[in-house]
Amino acid sequence: MLACRQLDVLPRAGAAALVHGADADFAAGQLHALIGPSGCGKTTLLKGLLGILPARGDILLRGRRVARAEELLREVAFAPQFSIAHGKLSVAEALDAALRLYRKNHDAGRLAALLGLVGLAERADTVVEKLSGGQLRRLGLALELAAEPACLLCDEVTSGLDPRSEDQILAVLRRLVSEQQRTVLCVIHNLAKLDQFDTVTVVYEGAVVFQGSLPALLDHFGIQDALFLYDRLAEHPLDHWRQRRVPAPPARAVAEVACDEPSAPPRPTPAQAARPALVSQLITLLVRRGRLFMRDRATLLLTAAITFGFPCLVVIFALGGLPQLRGLGLEQNGGILETLQARAEFRHAAANTATLVSGLILFQVILLCLMGSNNGAREIAGERALFEKERMAGLRPGAYAAAKLLFVSGLGAAQGVWMTVFVKLLCAFPGAWLPQLAVLAAVGASMSIVCLGISALLTSPDRASLLSIYLVGFQLPLSGVVLALPAALVWSVRPFIATYWGWSGYLTAMRDLPDSRFYDAVMLLDPGWLAGAPAALAILGIHAVLGAALVFWGCATQRWP
Repeated sequence: MLACRQLDVLPRAGAAALVHGADADFAAGQLHALIGPSGCGKTTLLKGLLGILPARGDILLRGRRVARAEELLREVAFAPQFSIAHGKLSVAEALDAALRLYRKNHDAGRLAALLGLVGLAERADTVVEKLSGGQLRRLGLALELAAEPACLLCDEVTSGLDPRSEDQILAVLRRLVSEQQRTVLCVIHNLAKLDQFDTVTVVYEGAVVFQGSLPALLDHFGIQDALFLYDRLAEHPLDHWRQRRVPAPPARAVAEVACDEPSAPPRPTPAQAARPALVSQLITLLVRRGRLFMRDRATLLLTAAITFGFPCLVVIFALGGLPQLRGLGLEQNGGILETLQARAEFRHAAANTATLVSGLILFQVILLCLMGSNNGAREIAGERALFEKERMAGLRPGAYAAAKLLFVSGLGAAQGVWMTVFVKLLCAFPGAWLPQLAVLAAVGASMSIVCLGISALLTSPDRASLLSIYLVGFQLPLSGVVLALPAALVWSVRPFIATYWGWSGYLTAMRDLPDSRFYDAVMLLDPGWLAGAPAALAILGIHAVLGAALVFWGCATQRWP
């Protein structure tokens, strides 16, 4: 079913190999154990076979060399040591989402069958985060089986469990082999359980030193019990065990005989051959994200707090200047400006008014950038391992990226609209509603998308959050609104600073209003060029497009945490 020849596995491209010259064959329809001392390279070998880690050499599936990892993943699934699933979903919801993502023709009967197979039927309504360790491992197996793989690679799925839970996992694996004719390869530490496996593969110091049945293993190493294996291995250097191993047949011979498996016809691969369309996966992802958003109380409360609390901060800072702001707009013909101009106090009053108006607009824009950072920074990096697992099983990266973009941009735009409505009504800011709504909504959406792009490029949610906060922190000084920038820097940095475009687009919406002279007051203080709302929306739209490009590129590139 699955084999490798002279396989070197590297932790990263260009580094020294951790597994070197590995030759191994895992026949179809059998339960294979992969054992070896801690740190010898068992998990590394699995990840090399799957293409998770870079590898050199030949990987064969049904006797044919695999040119790309995508070819292998049509039939091979990977169950990691710890189940990767959203903790706020129920068992049934998590598995149902997996079936909808991987299978074109989903039916409730398949969901019930999988729950019964792994012994979780009675836990269908239990929230994932409340499952025991053994139940989580069984859920992990069910999630991988949703893609209907012919071969399942399991990484220490029995490690750290109590004896009863370990036996339950092994029973599930045996049923997969005996009842469904799947091929299962399992990394296991409990050498007392080797009698439940058809073959045993021994890895020692990064090399495969034995493959065969348990009786053959005992005979080969000259031990009475498998529990003495590691002591026996330590008695001699690696070269000794390499020389004693019977070499595997060359890759050409394997290819010609198709791994000596004429009685094992290829299994159908419905999950890959008929996986759902991009739109179907997109809808499933959006429904799941909505459930998670509403059930994660900490995230929901934080989002609600900043969405409703930040506009209140703007109003609080504006309270002292509200009478002044309203008084400046009382005369429709601008009489108060002419009156002030005739007095010596005009410059002082205009400067105070301009500073207050400009500062309140800029404050709104900065707070929306902070909301955008909160919306997008952890969204992909925080669940990168889950995404990579789902992609291996058939999730389209484009569907995942589009779902994230729709969610965070919608949330950011809604926050921008709410900020505009709340502050305009309470602070009596004049100006056309439509351009001001559009500008602040664009600020929230574009910054959310840019921070989502950062999240897609990193695997650490903490680093993504920190980098996004730095990005927001540079918005204020580089906007040129509060601090004057050197002339040489103005147009070299301004195109990348969302705060400038949000501030300018909002302010210019006050221009040419018969009942307000706010814009005139600001221009008297700083008569520089300001972008209108259309130009501001165009630049913010470019920011969003560039951020979306980062999201799609980051999701298309494999980035295991």
